[in-house]
Amino acid sequence: MAVGLGLFVTFEGGEGAGKSTQIRLLAERLRALGFPVTITREPGGSPSAEALRRVLLSGAAESFGIEAEAMLFAAARNDHVRTLIRPTLMAGGIVLCDRFMDSTRVYQGATGDLEQGFMVHLERVAVEGVVPDLTFILDLDARTGLARAQARAGAEGGGDPDRFEKETGAIHEQRREAFLAIAAAEPDRCRMVRADRGREEIGEEIFSNVWPLVERRFSKAGQE
Repeated sequence: MAVGLGLFVTFEGGEGAGKSTQIRLLAERLRALGFPVTITREPGGSPSAEALRRVLLSGAAESFGIEAEAMLFAAARNDHVRTLIRPTLMAGGIVLCDRFMDSTRVYQGATGDLEQGFMVHLERVAVEGVVPDLTFILDLDARTGLARAQARAGAEGGGDPDRFEKETGAIHEQRREAFLAIAAAEPDRCRMVRADRGREEIGEEIFSNVWPLVERRFSKAGQE
């Protein structure tokens, strides 16, 4: 859904699928072509949402139950939308976001077993009509993804796995299937991308899907 003259692209997938790497590569390429790009992430992206990120990923909210946790994610998303995403799109910028509403559908919905009606209402309140123009779902088997995430954390000097990384491989594989189901259900918005290839090959596929939208959106903006 277009907001203003900007373009909103989100990246989804399991742990270690390479979302951050692909966002960085795409941003570099678009900026080199002269387009204004903002990189952001969820949970987080605004000062208040970043504070909630620390609470959520540390597991501090887990004892309150899955519904409360989902509401905290929604609160962080709503602040993110209001303070960063919507203003950037209204100004004609491109927003590339590491996780958005689909992660909640998967992590709190598909594997959290929250009631569907509750999830739909919570999403509507959180996003306030700001829906991605395009979503890439990077698909990778759970075992490989978790190994990548652990290797990355070790290389960066990270500590213990976060609230979600510590869960079982079976749960992560269930999440993979849930992401693929979203891609199948919403083909106009979502593109499934195999993440078991070299980053340059993946990056080319992503750019080839983004570029027609950029050309269409920004050429139209230039005519107005």
